[in-house]
Amino acid sequence: LDKDSGDEGCSTLPATPEYGVSSQPHSDHETDTEDQPPEVPISPEVSHEESDVAASCAPRGPHDISQSRAAGPTQPQLKIFPKTVFATQNMAQRGHSESESDNRGNVLEILEVIAKHNPVVARKMKGPGNAKYTSNTIQNEILQCLADMVRDTIVKKVKKSEVFSVIADENKDLQKKEQLSLVVRYYYNGAVHESFLCFQHAEQLDAKSLSEMIIGCLESYGLESNLIGQGYDGATVMSGKHSGVAARIKEKANNAFYVHCNAHSLNLVLVYNVKSVPEADSFFSLLERLYVFMSGSYVHQRWLDVQKEMYGGQPRELVKLSDTRWACRALACRNLMDRLPAVLRALQDISTENHRDGSIDARGLLAQIDLTFISLLATFRKLFGNTKLLSDLLQSTSVDLAMAVDMVNSLCDSFQVYRTDTYCDQLWRDIMETAKQCNLAVDDGERKRSQKINSRLGGSFVTCTLGLREGNDDKETFRQRLLYPILDRIMCEMDRRFSKNSCTIMKGAHALHPKCSQFLQDNLVLDLGKMYGCDCEDLSHELHQARNILKRKSHSKDTQLSSIVDLTLFLEQHQEVFHELFRLCKIAVALPVSSAACERSFSTLKLIKNHLRTTMGDSRLSHLGVLSIESRRAKTLDLDEFIKVFARQHKNRWINLL
Repeated sequence: LDKDSGDEGCSTLPATPEYGVSSQPHSDHETDTEDQPPEVPISPEVSHEESDVAASCAPRGPHDISQSRAAGPTQPQLKIFPKTVFATQNMAQRGHSESESDNRGNVLEILEVIAKHNPVVARKMKGPGNAKYTSNTIQNEILQCLADMVRDTIVKKVKKSEVFSVIADENKDLQKKEQLSLVVRYYYNGAVHESFLCFQHAEQLDAKSLSEMIIGCLESYGLESNLIGQGYDGATVMSGKHSGVAARIKEKANNAFYVHCNAHSLNLVLVYNVKSVPEADSFFSLLERLYVFMSGSYVHQRWLDVQKEMYGGQPRELVKLSDTRWACRALACRNLMDRLPAVLRALQDISTENHRDGSIDARGLLAQIDLTFISLLATFRKLFGNTKLLSDLLQSTSVDLAMAVDMVNSLCDSFQVYRTDTYCDQLWRDIMETAKQCNLAVDDGERKRSQKINSRLGGSFVTCTLGLREGNDDKETFRQRLLYPILDRIMCEMDRRFSKNSCTIMKGAHALHPKCSQFLQDNLVLDLGKMYGCDCEDLSHELHQARNILKRKSHSKDTQLSSIVDLTLFLEQHQEVFHELFRLCKIAVALPVSSAACERSFSTLKLIKNHLRTTMGDSRLSHLGVLSIESRRAKTLDLDEFIKVFARQHKNRWINLL
């Protein structure tokens, strides 16, 4: 069992050093490999410097000097200890019992292995307890020092970038504590970065407490100025117009434009669409029931055997539906569509067996898989395939607001094309082909008796099926009752939820996109410049010069601009001439698009604070989070510099590290 250790791991980045969390957040890091020193492997050999006990260890105080010397050099020990932890990924550090247990925890056990090959470490491990630097207190101090060095690196880059945005979200850990994740977004060295700063325990979840926590955290890192954007989910406490977190922070930072997470907005579009179409709601309920049934212990092996018999190769699994990531249901629809004949075959086999529960459930599911189900399956496979692409792009760090606007508009244009007779005819042919492959009965064109409507509803406009499906599932019924209503609701909801893109800031950011028809248009860019305090006269001259230069270089392969980041990188080479325009471009790319970076940090939170490590302190959790999420930078820290920083911060240690 792990007492209070730190795993390393992240949803998107490689796992990081095994270091504990401390209560004091300090600074963050970003991954720029060009300024990172190469890693040095642990060597079992002892250098002359490491073996020089007198040079590296000098007692500070009246304590026994012989004990310090017998323990061996402290500096090599501190060099090896962090490297050991860095090499250990997704592993706890400390054991439940570190004295008499056969397993004293990963750090001590690994040090014992190293000690067998390194006499310096061996002497240190056999030395007095106050000179080993392996206690839990020392471990936490080392972790805090390493995390602070990572944060300092990030803060320096944020300050060099001049402008930044803050992204925040909260989530419960296994102790039922609300952990607030704080991320900063900024432009540095030709790329957009989203860097994790810390986890903060949010004891109160009201707007006042959360806003004070975010502001206090930024101020503690020296980031109290140049905040130009803030990104959260759409919860009322965060987005409230008058007293939400965004409004309160804007009172402190006038230029902190609030962006509702676009990935959340897209998810809400799909949720609203399903809830408003009864057939679609029933379809996804049946899809979930199929997953549960096929995943059962009695059915699952039969399901795999049927796939191998019919298709060969690697079998596919049905996908569990996600309530929070509706775009990910594209994979669920795709797998079921590709394996629908095998699903029907497995259900038919099980329905005839003498298994009470299994056969009854199989017959019930078979009765529900009809032409309406196949029609919806084919429709949502196509629609969700497109929305998943947009959802993935919106969660990317490199995407900017202008690009997000273009992608949303492009998706709406695609849906408009789908709402044509040509596309409907093609989709219907695919549905008929799938139905024939599954040996399902297809309507032969004979119209069945229409459902009789209650006389009391005469003169009323009926918008639902009154709980019953109509009998004729022909192409026209599919078009009018399923395809067009679904498309209309999606497009209407997207227009409503993304209409904020028409504001001045969004228009100005869009005008800085090289592919925009209004690229570098004076009125749009000048309006954006006024909001962020630019010198409009200088900006106007810069726009004129920039258009002329880009026009002359339009045929050059070295000046092919496809995004605002490309334009920013081009202007960075001439920032003395295009100072105002360069600053506006940095603002445009630093504005947040989604809160996906915070969501990814919560994936790391689950890896660090798992069921065996729920007693971990909040500060240790935060430091472990920094070292794990920002692992690529943490792994390249200069350990000689770390030793100097650690020695300066802990002058009360009896052994002098310098």
